[in-house]
Amino acid sequence: MAERSFAREVQDLRLGAGDEFRGEGILAVTKALLQSGVGYVAGYQGAPISHLMDVLSDAQDILGELGVHFETSASEAAAASTLAASVNYPIRGAVTWKSTAGTNVASDALSNLSSSGVTGGAVIIIGEDYGEGSSIMQERTHAFAMKSQMWLLDPRPNLPSIVKAVEDAFELSEASNTPVMLELRIRACHVHGSFITKDNQKPKYTVREALENPVRDVNRIVLPPASFLHEQDKINKRWPNAVKFIHDRGLNETFAGRHSHLGIILQGGMYNGVIRALQGLGLADVWGNTLVPLHVLNVTYPLVDDDLAAFCAGKQAVLMVEEGAPEYLEQALNTVLRRADINTKIAGKDVLPMGGEYTAGVLSEGLRKFFDRYDSSLLHTPAPSPAKVLASAEVKALATTVPPRPPSFCTGCPERPIFSAMTLAQQELGAHHIAGDIGCHLFALNEPFNIGSSTMGYGLGPSSTSAMQAPGARRAIAVMGDGGFWHNGLLNGIGNAVYNEHDGVVVLVDNYYSAATGGQDILSSRATPVGRSTNHPIEDAVKGVGAKWVRRIDRTYDVGKMLATFREALTTTATGPKIIIASSECMLNRQRREKPLFNAAVKRGERMVKPRFGVDEDVCTGDHACIRISGCPSLSMKPSGDPLKEDPVAAIDNSCVGCGNCGEVSEAAVLCPSFYRADIVSNPTAWDRMLANLRSRVIGWLQARRDSNRLAVAA
Repeated sequence: MAERSFAREVQDLRLGAGDEFRGEGILAVTKALLQSGVGYVAGYQGAPISHLMDVLSDAQDILGELGVHFETSASEAAAASTLAASVNYPIRGAVTWKSTAGTNVASDALSNLSSSGVTGGAVIIIGEDYGEGSSIMQERTHAFAMKSQMWLLDPRPNLPSIVKAVEDAFELSEASNTPVMLELRIRACHVHGSFITKDNQKPKYTVREALENPVRDVNRIVLPPASFLHEQDKINKRWPNAVKFIHDRGLNETFAGRHSHLGIILQGGMYNGVIRALQGLGLADVWGNTLVPLHVLNVTYPLVDDDLAAFCAGKQAVLMVEEGAPEYLEQALNTVLRRADINTKIAGKDVLPMGGEYTAGVLSEGLRKFFDRYDSSLLHTPAPSPAKVLASAEVKALATTVPPRPPSFCTGCPERPIFSAMTLAQQELGAHHIAGDIGCHLFALNEPFNIGSSTMGYGLGPSSTSAMQAPGARRAIAVMGDGGFWHNGLLNGIGNAVYNEHDGVVVLVDNYYSAATGGQDILSSRATPVGRSTNHPIEDAVKGVGAKWVRRIDRTYDVGKMLATFREALTTTATGPKIIIASSECMLNRQRREKPLFNAAVKRGERMVKPRFGVDEDVCTGDHACIRISGCPSLSMKPSGDPLKEDPVAAIDNSCVGCGNCGEVSEAAVLCPSFYRADIVSNPTAWDRMLANLRSRVIGWLQARRDSNRLAVAA
């Protein structure tokens, strides 16, 4: 079950020539693929391109009508390998994933693909999740494109430019026999706008035709001596063909400006931010008209030397706006100008930060420094420095009022009790080395659990404890999700641990989905999506590679059972890896599925029961271990109202989903029994009303009896 359904939006993919498409960037990319006659699409979900996979999944009918094959790949490596269909056959293919993490996973397949070259257009749509909001290491796809000689497009973030870039990417790939990467930052993926559509195209050459007419070209297989010839082909043929195509088609854009003695060269993806910064400095308007000439690199690799030289010639200075480190484009630009004997001054990372995301505020400060250095007369509009704003008394006061909110588990998340039990186990048995993995469970690094020492990659949690093996020492614990397990962890994690007879504990968090990437189904999902094979238990897979000590817990909210299982795994004399499969459905996906059904049933007049939990203020001692060991966002504190009880008492707010974890934690930790459960009944029956009335009478009688025996003290 994906994060959201695009069932309504995908109908716009049927728009024909001359129609206007309105929507967000990801949908525009999908429409562009269909207009380009793509023959097959594959990929692995991950921000910011998860929705591209979701859109394609919801558009199966349209893809079927056009004869387009689509599949959700087991990993980015599997997706990249799919492009092999374009090596010998003129089939257009596209794959997608989150970079740079996904590109690293796919690197072996991409390197071989780039070496052999392609016949049909091969496009890799990269979700470049870069900056402070990114969930991965701060690296750039640009380095990989340079290393493997794959062309990199970085279009301006508006729908017409994005659609054109997809179409150009296929043509560039075919003109140069080279796979092409199309980079879309998170803002480009979700930008809204419109463009005029074309008719969808069926593939000119289909997968069926390829299967019925197999082709074999030994010179395209990456083995000596062909691999040596590939290198020469890249340099002497593919690269010149790509540069010619980029120049002749005008893929890069130049925007004239009145102040022609200066200029700005920028990555296409930086265009909106640069225009916004120029607007703040009074050098551009809201329509994008600029007073300073711009040269926009919609293709950031390879560069067209003649175009760069022509833009810089006669200018006093040019600013190179290049997000990320190191300054690949700035270095290349200096080389181009020196070879052309052009003495234009080049500014770049000397006025802009070496690393970090180039927001409009960062660009504004960098542009101001550039103009101050080369022509301060252009600066008529004062702009506040972001550094000064952050240092202001108002912002500092806000920081003391609003507490920091590190990312954490959702309310009711079934992974929370796993780490509650792990915390209790360590209180009993001492601290253990714990390795994390990519996924929601990595939030255990933060308060209140503070669990985890490292994370090395998706599905690499168990293998990252490979060196932490010493007979008789405390066992290392590794955590891995079901998404990571099927992506990379079965062999690299479990298989490796079995083969090397590791003595550690592996916790497999089975929440039924690839939850962290948007709730997509995987092999072990309980759902039965059309055209997918699911319901394959993780337990069978780990036993299939030789694991012997395997325990499965089908309700992670049973903290007592989780604690007992941890205790057993950390103290047993059994050899080999100890594997705990902790299974409960992702609460976010469960609520997405159940809430509409519950509300519909209530509207129909059916009797429906919703469990809620509360805290008895008279019983709560104010110890708050329930919060420290659970950390649920629905748990908070409030004044007790009792002058003899100074500490605030625990309270549960309306975001509670009734999972019961807080009560389970209290019981497992032998805390105060202050938690109670109350069932909210919608459309109660006569029997429900009679029971409620009887309970109210009994409680009222008990309260009156207590009050009659209370000792009153005169003031």
